[in-house]
Amino acid sequence: MHTETILVVGGAGYIGSHMVQLLLEHKYRVVVLDNFSTGFHALVVGGELVEGSLGDCDLLDRIFNEFRIHAVMHFAAYSLVAESVSAPLKYYRNNVSETLALVAAMIRHEIKRFIFSSTAAVYGEPEKIPIDEEHPCRPTNPYGNTKLSIERMLADCEAAYGLKSISLRYFNAAGAHASGRIGEMHDPESHLIPLVLKAALSSAPVKIFGNDYPTRDGTCVRDYVHVSDLAQAHLLALEALSGGSKSDIYNLGNSIGYTVRQVIDLARKVTGKPIEALECGRRAGDPAVLVADSTKIRKALGWRPRYEDLEAIIRTAWQWHSR
Repeated sequence: MHTETILVVGGAGYIGSHMVQLLLEHKYRVVVLDNFSTGFHALVVGGELVEGSLGDCDLLDRIFNEFRIHAVMHFAAYSLVAESVSAPLKYYRNNVSETLALVAAMIRHEIKRFIFSSTAAVYGEPEKIPIDEEHPCRPTNPYGNTKLSIERMLADCEAAYGLKSISLRYFNAAGAHASGRIGEMHDPESHLIPLVLKAALSSAPVKIFGNDYPTRDGTCVRDYVHVSDLAQAHLLALEALSGGSKSDIYNLGNSIGYTVRQVIDLARKVTGKPIEALECGRRAGDPAVLVADSTKIRKALGWRPRYEDLEAIIRTAWQWHSR
């Protein structure tokens, strides 16, 4: 058993559950904190489960007193862009105010390592492709604003309190664990690949939002990264901070862009289903192309995604959704 205990906030969610699985495989002790507002008991794979809010100061003090926590990984954010526009205060309360409570509790208990689940939404409308970490941050929605606010708060907390952090800016998380034990679950579902696979299972059409973008087939281009590769990046970040590395920010993507039509075509190939596509108008705020430049984390932390081929990513997702 590893001598360190990691608190995984949001460990009953999609990415958090894969992180818990990987930590357990590497013999870390794990404490999961989740309020199950968007998480699922079925995704809790192990560790010590504490049900409650990351903004509950008394609960946080109890956790930090009862368990000898060495580092915190934070996955417990609301992440629906459209909802953030219609209900911004919900997002500022959970993503900012409650994260502030978590970080304050860490500082009270002298816990100095924090791995933060950030997002490519901090960049806003891209000025260049691929997007590297030096790209200007101009979020176009409250969700992106909340994530950028935390990144800036973490920098200020390092200056004031010595808190070390690594923020990981995801592009499009996809896929499921190779075991088929855990995978993507959202209610409601908003991500393209699970929507396409659910269409394959139900024979209902999948919607394509916009067919007149300046891309190779008129549909949006996105960079998909396997959820297990995201978890591996978090583990590398934890090990880096444990080894004395400085705080930093990294992009996480495969640096390969696929159009919506390409995703649907690959899903047809994987599933053997026809999958009808229904063309609709554009959604407000959807950039034409989002592709990561992940050179920095590959060089600095030695991150090497196992799943760089989208067909392979979709196969793991299909194994999960068709179980």
